[in-house]
Amino acid sequence: MNYAQLLFPDFSLIACGWLLCRYTALDRRVWDQVESLVYYFLFPVLLFHSIVRSPIDFGATSNLLAAGLGVGLSGIALAYALPYLPGIGRHIDRREHAGSAQIAFRFNSFICLALADRLAGPQGLLLIAVLIGVCVPLMNVAAVWPMARHAQTGFLRQLVRNPLIIATASGLVVNLLGLGVPTWMEPTLTRIGAASLALGLMAAGAGMQFATLARGKVLAVSLLSIRHLILPLIGWGLARALRLDATQAAVLMAFAAVPTASSAYVLAARMGYNGPYVAGLVTMSTLLGIVSLPFALALPR
Repeated sequence: MNYAQLLFPDFSLIACGWLLCRYTALDRRVWDQVESLVYYFLFPVLLFHSIVRSPIDFGATSNLLAAGLGVGLSGIALAYALPYLPGIGRHIDRREHAGSAQIAFRFNSFICLALADRLAGPQGLLLIAVLIGVCVPLMNVAAVWPMARHAQTGFLRQLVRNPLIIATASGLVVNLLGLGVPTWMEPTLTRIGAASLALGLMAAGAGMQFATLARGKVLAVSLLSIRHLILPLIGWGLARALRLDATQAAVLMAFAAVPTASSAYVLAARMGYNGPYVAGLVTMSTLLGIVSLPFALALPR
């Protein structure tokens, strides 16, 4: 499988946003409005549709769910612990950490879906849909918590007002109730999802400033190491410990090694944190995925 080719669309859209913002009349004034559109409408529709499109069978996928939650919770714990680690913590700015901790544990759902389809066809898509449906709410809550806590704006208030949390929670409820989206709405929702991905990545590129990464190198290296080295190793250990079959193990390893969520930039920027720094991390994570995905999928099972 050509991972560079798989990740090229994401990276090229980020590059397009960067070029348009800096060398055309489509400057920051335009992209601020794009970010709002993506954050308050396009991404929520995308998340809701991704979760409700496939029924969640908890019984058949209990071990995979346990492993996926283990990977996710490990990433959250490691990311949260960074400011308190001896030797590393004193080099980490607490505000920068609050806005960018999400890089370590969130995942790009679209790359997960594309990989699962190539690795295992319809069965792989169903398995990754279960992981997305269960893990996205957890990841979004974990992403919001340090930002709300650092800004002292009230965690519960941020949760109930956060459109990504509302969309994922309502999607889970609809899925578990056995409801679905009417067939005539599917094309519209699919096109909204495609627009959210493209515009979200371009907005990340428009806000990107690599110079900001130089001012937080220890934090950047730590977060990206968790995302692209430690979590794949944890996923490998859990796959062996829970004796996942070959298909489930492949899906889990892809889930553990994919680049971080492209919406991380939009969330950080909308909540008043250093968007350019997070955008740089999203771009670096997309590039590192070219290395981490073959590494993870090549681990013996």
